[in-house]
Amino acid sequence: MGNLASSRGVDQRPAITERVVTLTVNGRSHTLRLDTRVTLLDALRDRLGLVGTKKGCDQGACGACTVHLDGRRVLACLTLAAQAEGREITTIEGVSGTDGPHPVQQAFMDQDGFQCGFCTPGQIMSAVALMAEGRAGSDEEIREYMSGNLCRCGAYSNIVAAVRQAASQGGPDAHL
Repeated sequence: MGNLASSRGVDQRPAITERVVTLTVNGRSHTLRLDTRVTLLDALRDRLGLVGTKKGCDQGACGACTVHLDGRRVLACLTLAAQAEGREITTIEGVSGTDGPHPVQQAFMDQDGFQCGFCTPGQIMSAVALMAEGRAGSDEEIREYMSGNLCRCGAYSNIVAAVRQAASQGGPDAHL
């Protein structure tokens, strides 16, 4: 005998739960009504129109969706939007200042740290964070702490050169 409720056509799926979530993104507050299962990535892209953060693998393996949460890098595809409530979210759109590109963004341009550009926002967000963490000492260290960000085009040597340039030119001011 099967489940009596399902044999009578009663829906066994859990009810969708929504809640109001206030996200502070790039210094601006946004109040959204979201399904509690919505990822930070989907809230940023689909609800706030911040499409610089890329959806690559949607499984936490590529790093294209890297953003900062209270100054620390996180994978937005693995973070629920509700988990980010009350915390400061910085996306690639919030990295540059009013006086021009962030030193890491400028270094990526100077060193050709991108080819197709799809991974570049996540690469830049990770590079900014690793510099803030003080982990841009050697090329090996840069490669290690950037290893969560994949580049399909293989621009890794240029990415390392860009991080090295930004670290050497920006000093302590080269991070958020």
